[in-house]
Amino acid sequence: MSNVSDPIADFLTRVRNAVRSGKPEIVAPFSKFKGEVARILKEEGFVESYSVESFDGRPHLRVGLKYAGSRSVITELKRVSRPGLRRYVGATEIPRVLSGVGIAILSTSSGVMSSREARRKNVGGELLAFVW
Repeated sequence: MSNVSDPIADFLTRVRNAVRSGKPEIVAPFSKFKGEVARILKEEGFVESYSVESFDGRPHLRVGLKYAGSRSVITELKRVSRPGLRRYVGATEIPRVLSGVGIAILSTSSGVMSSREARRKNVGGELLAFVW
């Protein structure tokens, strides 16, 4: 088992690499945080499905990627806040990704949520990633 210093970046990189190579799904070590990111991607229509399964006695997150024809629904994933440089935004400073086509994923005091939900609830937090 490898020691990953930024598990969210590792998860996003797994998704990005799978999308670029046309894989139907990815499997990543499970954490509640990554599970919440997968839930947001599912709610916003960027992935087909996600589930938690046990392999070798350890939980893993299985994410089914979504394609429109032969093209992936996800064009790009970009990690914004990272362990060496955290980026926080207020409720009025949440960026619009590609004029509203994409989403930002935030970690707020009310949990992990998309930029749309954070604006609706008027909360800010740590800006984790952009997805479009």
